[in-house]
Amino acid sequence: MKISKLEVLDTQEIKTIHQHSLEVLADVGIKVELKKMRQLLADLGCEVNQKEKLVKFRPDFVEEYVKKAPREFTLCGADPDLQWIINPETQIFGGLGTLININDLETGDYRPTTLQDMTNHLILFEYLDHVVANQMDVWANDIPMHTIHVEAIRSWAKNCRKSFGMGAYGVMATRDMMEMMLLVAGGREAVKNQHPFATIVSIQSPLASIQAQLEGLMILAEYGQPALVSPEAMAGTTAPVTLAGLLVQHNAEVLAHIIMAQAVNPGTPVLYGSVSTVAEMKAGTTTLGAVETGLISAACTQLAHSYDIPCRVVAGGTESKTFDIQCGVERMRTIMMTSMAGANYITCVGTTESSMAGGHELAVIDNDLIGTVKRALSGIEITDDTLALDVIKKVGPNGTYIMESHTLEHFKQELFYSKIVDQDKRETWEKGGQKGMLERARQEARDILANHQEKTLDSKLLNELDNYVNEVAARSLDDYYAAEWES
Repeated sequence: MKISKLEVLDTQEIKTIHQHSLEVLADVGIKVELKKMRQLLADLGCEVNQKEKLVKFRPDFVEEYVKKAPREFTLCGADPDLQWIINPETQIFGGLGTLININDLETGDYRPTTLQDMTNHLILFEYLDHVVANQMDVWANDIPMHTIHVEAIRSWAKNCRKSFGMGAYGVMATRDMMEMMLLVAGGREAVKNQHPFATIVSIQSPLASIQAQLEGLMILAEYGQPALVSPEAMAGTTAPVTLAGLLVQHNAEVLAHIIMAQAVNPGTPVLYGSVSTVAEMKAGTTTLGAVETGLISAACTQLAHSYDIPCRVVAGGTESKTFDIQCGVERMRTIMMTSMAGANYITCVGTTESSMAGGHELAVIDNDLIGTVKRALSGIEITDDTLALDVIKKVGPNGTYIMESHTLEHFKQELFYSKIVDQDKRETWEKGGQKGMLERARQEARDILANHQEKTLDSKLLNELDNYVNEVAARSLDDYYAAEWES
């Protein structure tokens, strides 16, 4: 059985949004804060207003440069043998958010995150079997801000074999990240085709770029690493309140940034991204858990695939401040919708409070939810063997299938088994301490962290990583600001 994809736009609607996006890019343009990017685009034939920092793109130019983005690339982890093909037909799941607060795994108290929380998060991701990537989802409050990116990479290298990424944080920070990545991967040639570092490039809606993000985008393109170009538009505040209008603007923003990546280095891997949602109109706040977020992400998936480009969308968000029913309902509906839409890289793990808080136990629960969704989308296999006609005839009326070889051969593949969902009888549950799902997930996280051992790294590599972290620690925030300054 083939599960039908969720489609929220028909073919003509996709064409209409595309044509309107081309009109926006040609008539309104994009504000490009970075001077050298404006100059590069001017040299390529774009209309540039240097005073207003506006760049306008001809429709034929858009079509030409979007086609330079590859439909497929290989994402790998710190262990290069761990690889995932990314194209419009594949699907992987990763972390979400920038947790600045966390529910303590031991006490349950809500508190600021630490470097140890960041490390524990990376360790958990090593063991979550349905999650393959982390985006530095925990933001440590107990170390200097300008060292967070290098501390994260060092911790990743020591504790997690899976893929890793961050945000594009400007010239100095992005260069640091790339140089440390080369240390871990073994040089430029080693990362050229394997891409261990997928980085989010945020877009400032409406219709503007961010200088630091563009600096980061240019460095990513230079190193040939994937850029997840992602508007964070909110319908009603930074985009039209109608979802159709938001999609026109969103699409224009993404296309412009795909073009900019290809202008620097044709063939740079990109993912058509979305963190767009709707505003809560009374308060003006974001609503990542809204059903409309699922609709937007599903539509963006279709738009990305119309350009034959893979996509990254956000799911699993919630505005809940605690691990309650709202938290579960909101995250499940968007994870299911984006998965059914065929999104290729779904960031969805471990957060609450509009992705600014969360917990390690929640990451365990999300891993289980993803497993459930993957099982649902795998459908029902119809073959002579799975139809089991011979077994039905053999067992007959009032028989049992429990000891049949057919059962033993198939049950592990056919049935999804959860480590944290209770399916016992009440009596068994009561004898086991009457634990709910949250406590079982909490115990699973504790067990993973207690049994984890750091990877054995070459002493030379460890030394190089430590030296680089120390070099960055010796800087000040002023050094970073100076690197970004442009007259």
